[in-house]
Amino acid sequence: MRVVFFGTPEFAVPTLRILLDRPEFEVVAAVTQPDKRRGRGKSLLPSSVKKIAAEAEIEVWQSPRIKKDSGTLQKLRDSNADAFVVVAYGQILSQEILDMPRLGCINGHGSLLPEYRGAAPIQWCLHDGATETGITTMLMDAGMDTGAMLLKSTQPIDLFDNAWTLAERLAQDSAELMAETLLQLDRGEVTPEPQDDDRATYASLIKKDDYQLDWSQSAIALHNKIRGFYPSCLTTFRGQSLKVKATAPLGEAARNRLPDDLAAIDAPDTSKPPGTIVAIAKNFGPIVTTSDGLLLLREVQLAGKKTASGWDFANGSRLEVGEHLGGD
Repeated sequence: MRVVFFGTPEFAVPTLRILLDRPEFEVVAAVTQPDKRRGRGKSLLPSSVKKIAAEAEIEVWQSPRIKKDSGTLQKLRDSNADAFVVVAYGQILSQEILDMPRLGCINGHGSLLPEYRGAAPIQWCLHDGATETGITTMLMDAGMDTGAMLLKSTQPIDLFDNAWTLAERLAQDSAELMAETLLQLDRGEVTPEPQDDDRATYASLIKKDDYQLDWSQSAIALHNKIRGFYPSCLTTFRGQSLKVKATAPLGEAARNRLPDDLAAIDAPDTSKPPGTIVAIAKNFGPIVTTSDGLLLLREVQLAGKKTASGWDFANGSRLEVGEHLGGD
């Protein structure tokens, strides 16, 4: 089966690898976003997909606007591909492109559609406290993740999963599911299933303001936001920016999901205003009040410093009970 692969970030790499490794597939080319300047030196760096494609010595096509790029469009037509496989590519494909391959354009999406259509399904399902998610393969159409569904795989979500750990597992699931989807589709063994639009939810792009922590939320809501938008959630501490990267909600809403060592932490005074450090748990870190329950800070990063455990942060900062996060 002749395949053109469309993808850009690390999430797409396992699917590209499995298509390169399996003898049933011939990857004709990889389509990926243009190189971007990253890091302190602003060096021009290739995408994760481009690196793998270059190692495999297959053609790489990059276009800032693929729908308007006549040269790339002609290459796609000339590829005689049976399928275009799309995983986290980053551009919307035109109907002209969708109609090119014999089997169509097959997308691997990081949710159980029709839930969490859109750009950030993994992040928002964690933010919302979901306990299960998965991968859906679908036949792409002109809408935003609205195409007919093909196969699904499910993945449980642990209380301490974050966007990176969950994405890593889902990327592996996506690779296996995509290979099976292509083979079943080619053999006529899978029937596309239209999505129920009435059940659809949307996972929008994450904005800068989304990263700000509001201590008047509940402990479980803050914990879900921090792991969903990992590693970028922010508060302030002594007038400086503080990234909060890992937490544990100590309220009743999460107690039966905590490991024994965390569940055994004695609950201090909860009557203080939200954002107040009311205790420092030995070997763990600061405990902060919220509107409902307490939040243990397990991993943080102070501006200009390296990431530290909550316990090291408390000791290094000579943290005192009664100090406040997120405000003057």
